[in-house]
Amino acid sequence: MISLPLRISLWRLTDPKPLNKRSVRTKVPEVEVHLYRQGKGPIAVFKSPLGGWDQDQLEVRDILDNYGFKCIYAFTPGSGRGVPIRFHSKNGRSMLPYKDGSIIYIDGEPKDAMIKPITRILVGAAMITILIALVAKETPAWAQKFNVRGTRIPPWIITCAIVVFTRMRKRTRDFLKNRGW
Repeated sequence: MISLPLRISLWRLTDPKPLNKRSVRTKVPEVEVHLYRQGKGPIAVFKSPLGGWDQDQLEVRDILDNYGFKCIYAFTPGSGRGVPIRFHSKNGRSMLPYKDGSIIYIDGEPKDAMIKPITRILVGAAMITILIALVAKETPAWAQKFNVRGTRIPPWIITCAIVVFTRMRKRTRDFLKNRGW
């Protein structure tokens, strides 16, 4: 004879109705993004989840970081680049809302490589130094007045000082103006 607890456990295993489990299925809102680089492409087509409180904001900072862009623009393949897509600086999400399931065309502007401006500065400094060395065979009279203890300042140092001065002047042109002077 089978004991009572064993009959209950067998009955539960053979019960045709399973226990009622509550489960919630939610769909994360997504948009399909066609990504272009300077109007060429598309270089990538992917689905991007929408974020934010209402789940309607595009994760712009993630796109910028993943693809090395400094800014992205709304894009129409037939007519070209539109307005920049603005995003919140703290959370990286777009300011404008997007609808779930929509297709977005984005054109990105790649970041400038650091090697490019540095190379330009060095090549410019080298060319100016060579020109100064070729043109000035003898030290001019006005330059002899600036000799300190009988030493002559090499032209490449003067060239580097001029390049640094002009670069700093361009970057700090509005420095005092921005500070209220």
